[in-house]
Amino acid sequence: MKVLLLGGAGFIGLHLARRLAADGCEVTIVDDFSRGRRDAELAAVCADDRVRIVSADLTDPATYAALPHGWDQIYLLAAVVGVRNVEQDPARVVRVNTLVAMHTVEWVAPGERVFFASTSEVYAGGVDAGVVAVPTAENVPTMISDITQPRFAYAVSKLLGEAAFLHTARARGFEAVVGRFHNVYGPRMGADHVIPEMALRARAGEDPFRVPGADQFRAFCHVDDAVEAMVRLMATPEAAGQIVHIGNDRGETNIGDLAKLVLRVAGSGATIKASPAPRGSVTRRCPDLTRLRDLTGYEPKVSLEDGVLSTYAWYASQGRPA
Repeated sequence: MKVLLLGGAGFIGLHLARRLAADGCEVTIVDDFSRGRRDAELAAVCADDRVRIVSADLTDPATYAALPHGWDQIYLLAAVVGVRNVEQDPARVVRVNTLVAMHTVEWVAPGERVFFASTSEVYAGGVDAGVVAVPTAENVPTMISDITQPRFAYAVSKLLGEAAFLHTARARGFEAVVGRFHNVYGPRMGADHVIPEMALRARAGEDPFRVPGADQFRAFCHVDDAVEAMVRLMATPEAAGQIVHIGNDRGETNIGDLAKLVLRVAGSGATIKASPAPRGSVTRRCPDLTRLRDLTGYEPKVSLEDGVLSTYAWYASQGRPA
C-alpha cells in the first residue's frame, strides 16, 4: 500500500509513519521541518527502504505540482499547533493551516482517500456556553465563543478544513475522513503541551509546582491509541464522508490530579500551586467515541499512568525538550 503523509515528520506523523512502515506500507513523508524534526527517531524510521522524505513547503502550490498521484491513503497532518504558537502568531496559524488545507483539497485526485486531522477545539466554545454535552459526540454545534481571541485562530482554520474536505470530496469524487483529535500526547511532541510541559518542569525540580487550570478536566489519549484509530478509520470504507472523534474516554482526569501523577512519576515532593486557567481554555473535554467504536471496533489501550510513565521516560532520556 502506498501512503502519503503530509506533515509526516512531526509528532503524530512520526508515530504514524513508524506504524505504517511496520505494517509493510510504502510511506512518503512531505514536511518543511518548521515543526517536524530531523532527529534520530526520524532517521530510524527512514532507515527502512520503504520510507522516503521529501522536504517541501506545503503552503506552496509548486510542491503539489511536483507530487505524483496514485496513493492508496493520504494523511494531512501538517499544521501550526500548540497554544503558545497560536497565541504568539494567530495570523500565521490562519495562513499556514488554511493554505495547506486548500492546496491539498484541490490537489487530491478522484478515487484517492484522505484523512484530515482536525481538533476538538472546533466545538470547545459550546462546552463553556452550556450548549454542548460532555462526553461530546460529533453532531454537536461547532462554536467559537470569541473570534477576536488569538487561541481560536487554530479552531477556525481547522473548521474551514473540515468543510473544505467534506464538501469537495463529494463534488470531486475522492474520499475524505475527518478525525477530530482530543488531547493526544506522548513522546516527541515538543514542550508546548500540558503533559510534556509538566514533565519537563517536574524533572527540573520546580517547587512550588505551578498548575494553571487545576480544576479543569481532560481525557488524554496516548499517541499509540490515536494512531490505531487513524489506521482503522482509513481501512473502513464506511468512514468516508464522516467526522469521527479520536481520543480516550476511559480516563477523564482532573488537571490537578494529572499534576500529582506527573510529580509522582518524577519522584518529586513539590507542593502544587494552583492558578487560574488561561483565557479561553475549556473547562472540560472528553469525546463520545460511539461512532469510532461502531465503525472500527476501536478501544483505547494505554492507561493515563502508563502513558505518562513512557512520556516522562522519553523526555528524561533526551535531557532537554525535543
